[in-house]
Amino acid sequence: MALFDLRLQEVHNQLKKKELSVGDLVDASYSRIAATDASIQAFLTLNEEGARAAAAEFDGALTAGGELGLLFGLPAGIKDNIVTEGLLTTCASQFLRNYDPIYSATVVKKLKSAQTVTIGKLNMDEFAMGGSNENSSFYPTRNPWNTDYVPGGSSGGSAASVAAGQVYFSLGSDTGGSIRQPAAYCGIVGLKPTYGLVSRYGLVAFASSLDQIGPLTKNVEDSAYVLQAIAGYDANDSTSANVDIPDYVSALTGDVKGLRIGVPKEYLGQGIDPKVKEAVIAALKQFESLGATWEEVSLPHTEYAVATYYLLASSEASSNLARFDGVRYGVRAENPDNLLELYRKSRSQGFGSEVKRRIMLGTYALSSGYYDAYYLKAQKVRTLIKQDFDNVFKDFDLIIGPTAPTPAFRIGEQVGDPLTMYLNDICTIPVSLAGIPAISVPCGFADGLPIGLQIIGKAFDERTVLRAAHAFEQHTEHHKQRPQL
Repeated sequence: MALFDLRLQEVHNQLKKKELSVGDLVDASYSRIAATDASIQAFLTLNEEGARAAAAEFDGALTAGGELGLLFGLPAGIKDNIVTEGLLTTCASQFLRNYDPIYSATVVKKLKSAQTVTIGKLNMDEFAMGGSNENSSFYPTRNPWNTDYVPGGSSGGSAASVAAGQVYFSLGSDTGGSIRQPAAYCGIVGLKPTYGLVSRYGLVAFASSLDQIGPLTKNVEDSAYVLQAIAGYDANDSTSANVDIPDYVSALTGDVKGLRIGVPKEYLGQGIDPKVKEAVIAALKQFESLGATWEEVSLPHTEYAVATYYLLASSEASSNLARFDGVRYGVRAENPDNLLELYRKSRSQGFGSEVKRRIMLGTYALSSGYYDAYYLKAQKVRTLIKQDFDNVFKDFDLIIGPTAPTPAFRIGEQVGDPLTMYLNDICTIPVSLAGIPAISVPCGFADGLPIGLQIIGKAFDERTVLRAAHAFEQHTEHHKQRPQL
């Protein structure tokens, strides 16, 4: 694991000096997976043959000399709802257990251009619907800090693999907090970019107006490097934003003097674990010591965010998952009597209970007579939530609070109570509804489990978010701690 504890720049320098080979990195990754994944279960599919072939090719390039990109040779994991040509993409669902894509997502192509090595596909909640990874139809991923606890979700496999030192970094997707919450639970860094900054082409859709791909890394600097590689306009994605991509790494100056921070009272009120609140207040005092200022603000429509999100996300899921019908791809039910029977049996057999729950909720919200009362009303409240953030950002540069109201919970503790599970996303969902960037960084521990600090920025102002996160990281030791597996 020591090899993957090195900073990205240190790995890069050792590769350039030929003190290290890409083959060494790939060997370290698969050795670590062999030693730990029986207890963590972060991976669904390994790409060992392809990874070793890529390593041999890259080591040939090392021998030949020439310029190396900063991500050159790094072992990466890909969440299993991001399509990879020639490598199974199952979304952790029985419906897609045999799906072998014929193309790769734009982010996968960008990582290939950066000459990273895809180690394998990572476990998740089925179709990204869940906050604990217990909804995977294959097996639950476990938290490396304590395997009796969840790693968060839906990008639980992505977070656990990085925390366990199995890969150097991973990609996840965030719809209502699915990068940030597992990053907080696993004690690593998780970045949700502004909606539209990173292409969604090749991401199996859950809720198209919310989904966003982002990196999970061990530190903020690595997050900036990965974001630099995957951000940018994509004509294949109709929601892709055609904006200039700045140099994110140059923003990591360590200087936060004069930054104005708003702290929503709604994020530190009822339902927030006292130890989480204590860690967040300590982090704010750290920012204050570095020259930033902070004061309490209000995001008054936060209390409606969870209901708004689950109406909108479930409605979009109902529409998006209609394509899984047993006809075009995925698993097909055997011996149906007719076409409708094929649809019914394929979906009954292929989808898990949480996916069915959300499809039913979304279909109900979109149905005749209920559309205006539920879906349209939720869209209006979403606008109010976005306006809350806009109003605060008139006077503040950043908003800071906890990533999740509690540390990770035990496996099985909440799986039978969907409403309690949904409320775990109360601090992350409003950010997703507003479409703005946020990062989770480690800020402490409670009973041996990590606590995450969420730093929220203005749309397309990832530089300020990363700058603040990096400055905090440079003056704390939380991110340096590793689980003992």
